[in-house]
Amino acid sequence: MIFLFCDEAGKDFLHVKGELHKYIVKVRRHKVGDEIAFRNKEDINSLHIYTITEISPKKATFELLESKNLVVKAKTNLHVGWCVIDIKSVEKVLPTLNELGVDKISFIYCDRSQKNIKLDFKRFERILEASMQQCGRSEFMKFDTFKSIEDFIKLNPDTKVLDFCNNVLKSGDGFKTVLVGCEGGFSQNEKEYLSKQDVFRLDTPMVLRSESAVVSIASKILV
Repeated sequence: MIFLFCDEAGKDFLHVKGELHKYIVKVRRHKVGDEIAFRNKEDINSLHIYTITEISPKKATFELLESKNLVVKAKTNLHVGWCVIDIKSVEKVLPTLNELGVDKISFIYCDRSQKNIKLDFKRFERILEASMQQCGRSEFMKFDTFKSIEDFIKLNPDTKVLDFCNNVLKSGDGFKTVLVGCEGGFSQNEKEYLSKQDVFRLDTPMVLRSESAVVSIASKILV
């Protein structure tokens, strides 16, 4: 665990109770004298280093040693336009995409997306919090939605598109925004609309699931 979120982080003293106390003392088995880093979501770029001064059965007391500005993020911003798929599949790879440094995901209800799928961004943020504490990232991934691919491309005209073609994505190829379809790919109407965009494929003979494709692209561009 690189750091922990705490609403009171930044104060001279912290008095930690409840689940956070249980995690620090019973799960992580920290003792008096140990140093732990905290971040406050209201001032997320500041890292606060504390030492444990007292531990009781229901409370742990921390004293601030040092505060410093420390931004941890990917060197390149990648915006993923992702046609909506099953939410459970998204949640499984969300921590990985967070660790890789994806800056933003725009979820798009394309022709083959299930329109009844509801996106719970609050739940996504809770998943990201756990991931950020583990990997050290200091900024939250951003989310938004689009009703169609056309709406997305109008706002992001330089988008590169993953689809079946002869153009293979190579190491060193860079771009800011990518569009990935859902299971079953793009409809014929969508393919026609996207024909003017730069299209590429991944160098594999296997057919990837949508979530596997997103992780593969993020890995190639960001790491």
